[in-house]
Amino acid sequence: MGKKVLVAMSGGVDSSVAALLLKNEGYDVSGVTMCLGISTEDDAKCCGASAVDDAKRVCDRIRIPHYVFDYAAQLEEKVIAKFISEYKKGRTPNPCVECNRHLKFGTLLDKALTLGFDYLATGHYAAIEKNENGYCLKRPKDKRKDQTYFLYSIPYERLENILFPLSHFTKDEVRDLAKQNSLPVAEKQESQDICFVTQKNYQEFLLSRGHEFKPGPIVNMQGKIMGTHRGIVSHTIGQRGGLGISHPTPLYVVSIDPVKNRIVVGEKKDLMAKGLTAGDVNMLVEKWPNQVYAKIRYRKKEVLCEVKEENKGLKVIFAEEQEAITPGQSVVFYDHDRVLGGGIIDEVLHGTD
Repeated sequence: MGKKVLVAMSGGVDSSVAALLLKNEGYDVSGVTMCLGISTEDDAKCCGASAVDDAKRVCDRIRIPHYVFDYAAQLEEKVIAKFISEYKKGRTPNPCVECNRHLKFGTLLDKALTLGFDYLATGHYAAIEKNENGYCLKRPKDKRKDQTYFLYSIPYERLENILFPLSHFTKDEVRDLAKQNSLPVAEKQESQDICFVTQKNYQEFLLSRGHEFKPGPIVNMQGKIMGTHRGIVSHTIGQRGGLGISHPTPLYVVSIDPVKNRIVVGEKKDLMAKGLTAGDVNMLVEKWPNQVYAKIRYRKKEVLCEVKEENKGLKVIFAEEQEAITPGQSVVFYDHDRVLGGGIIDEVLHGTD
């Protein structure tokens, strides 16, 4: 009998193929779907009732057990509560990072180990490698689907109990495998949205949670009032549209001031900054290389930077100015394909001090 693996199955093609691959490799595989208490009519969502049904159908097809665990309370406490709190502070949170940190590779991994499983596996596009120095998180073969930006917060000691079976496959190859093996989700489209936001957008989600939108001033870099916003949570750094301001040149949200309840706008050049500070840091590598690269958004390209420890966090200075550095988002550090760690952006540094 092979080692026991619990596969987190969202009802999508990636996690389904991950389970298939592990079974074909000889592991003793079971599937689990996290029930998050979310009601949705969108079949592409990863945690609605249809997702549970899809995951079960896949498990039946590849002949492995399927379980459903209730994680609604944990989602509310660890992810949604912080999501709401961060927006109230004028920050732009990344709930996928928190979900991976606390739910998938936190309580779910704990549950798997308690139940006697050797590993927890997911359909993430990432890789975990073991070498003479221990374990490391690395980028996958398919760089377009690289999800390591969302996984940096996994504690180092957890890496030895995690499997990412899709590390050596492209998305096209994964979908082909699903079709070749007649998996019932082979043609299913993937969701690009925040799973618990079932409304039209996150602003409507916040309204549904009783958050009151308090109007306030929109000011330029000199403090001159340019207009009125309907609530700071309606805006994020770098935003251009939806400001309701007539101006000869395009204006962008440069910063959000929750204390004064105001939005500061400026020209594109005003979005540029030399550095940042970050907290809530998780390190995956003890000894860092001389050259470190950082990524400030999932879709941003990583850039050369200098990193120093400061006030129980990190101070990061970039070799080239970066556009729209956003508090609440993550900064993730790389050494080529190896993930060094990361943290949550606290402050934007427009100078080098």
